[in-house]
Amino acid sequence: MDQTHASSPLAGAVHDLATEVVLALRSGDHLATVCGAAGIDEENRTGIAAARVIGGDLLLPSVLYGRHPHPGDVAVLDRAVREFPPKPDAPAATAWSHWHMISTLQRIAPPPPGTSVSGYEEPDAAWLEEAPWQSFTHQLSVLAPLAVPAAPSAVRRAAADRAVDLSRGFVRAVRRRDWLQAAGAGRWLAAIGGEPATLGLERGLDFVELMGGHDPRVTLHVRAARLMAEARTR
Repeated sequence: MDQTHASSPLAGAVHDLATEVVLALRSGDHLATVCGAAGIDEENRTGIAAARVIGGDLLLPSVLYGRHPHPGDVAVLDRAVREFPPKPDAPAATAWSHWHMISTLQRIAPPPPGTSVSGYEEPDAAWLEEAPWQSFTHQLSVLAPLAVPAAPSAVRRAAADRAVDLSRGFVRAVRRRDWLQAAGAGRWLAAIGGEPATLGLERGLDFVELMGGHDPRVTLHVRAARLMAEARTR
């Protein structure tokens, strides 16, 4: 673990997992193990907590390339779902992240009989409809793992309905040098389209990666955005 990027073991594990997701996105390997490369298995408590932070993006290479995920990565994400369920008073973003982890597992890597994850109802997203554009962008950037193809949700519909607000938020995040928020907002825009042509999203994402690429989560979102944008133009 590279401690120069980590202020705690959990932060280091998150950094390592995000880095391995980026490497898998770049290589396109259908059975490249994200968790194994980061030295994490389903018995590693810190690693499981880090997987909870990464969320459904743990299986993002398989989602975007349409290939089978590594069984070890599926096991870690499944364990994260079971070990860290949202509390009744958890923030809406936490509930949505949990829902997305479950839906990702059920969509591309259903567990074998006897180990399936129980169903989890889609949380409410009405709070997004009236949120000011600044907080809307912040919340959407937190939920950037939901910005993937063929994954309908109330959050995705809210994003599609407010692409202009999200574009304003992207610009604001860049100006504030909040590279992680900018990358998350840019990923949503690449997933849903509808941004003003004057935004210059492609060049904006290049700049975000250049300035914030020391954080692999920024690179992860930017790489995901590029892959989705390329798929849209084919």
